[in-house]
Amino acid sequence: MDLGLKGLRALVTGGSKGIGLRCAEILAAEGAAVSICARTGADVDAAVAKLKADGATAHGTAVDVSNKAALEDWVGQSAEALGGIDIVIGNVSALAVADDEDAWKAGFDTDMMHSVRLVNAAMPWLEKSEAASITLVSSVSGREIDFTGPAYGAFKAAIVHYAQGLAFKLAAQGIRANTVSPGNTYFDGGIWQNIEANMPDLYAEALALNPTGRMAKPEEIARGVVFLASPASSFTTGTNLVIDGALTKGVQL
Repeated sequence: MDLGLKGLRALVTGGSKGIGLRCAEILAAEGAAVSICARTGADVDAAVAKLKADGATAHGTAVDVSNKAALEDWVGQSAEALGGIDIVIGNVSALAVADDEDAWKAGFDTDMMHSVRLVNAAMPWLEKSEAASITLVSSVSGREIDFTGPAYGAFKAAIVHYAQGLAFKLAAQGIRANTVSPGNTYFDGGIWQNIEANMPDLYAEALALNPTGRMAKPEEIARGVVFLASPASSFTTGTNLVIDGALTKGVQL
């Protein structure tokens, strides 16, 4: 199936590894130009080099997305480098799972406000696009109470609410907004690899909760993200796509 991405311009935060990197790679493989950001410059440089080596038009910058000015600068630089913006994918989390004020502040600044500021900064270009879409990565922790603690789940739920509000608000302008809620996702350098190495009991407990007997691979989540972001999903807006291998038991109506 042709996703209709050829010639479109896409921004991906947290695009240097895991789900974000796979989103960037799939977008590029489908013919989109891509700009990524992440906190670590060396990781961004390596990801951009790989995208370019594969023939993509790619741009990237090291950015702390909790810094409003830095995030806005990256969006503007990306629009200039790519010639506009059609797609934004927000894929950054502070992974603040403690139950203290620092966790609440980190989740607000990084998970929540990064999403809001990304959308606001990109809006002047999205309003000019014929295929504008916003896709924000939430989590199944926003649907169910789990080990992650109250701040993480609360902000992941808030992101879904925010995106659905955007969908309604922007529908008349032809700008779509959706979320994806992944379950446990394992990749090199990711949180679950760290937990496996340092908290093996928690890792074993979490793995046992997955009916499939395994955690997701980044590409399994990224395919859903890219589909929602693409013109192939042109009438889908205001939805939350759960990709969790039947991990969660709640019924989403």
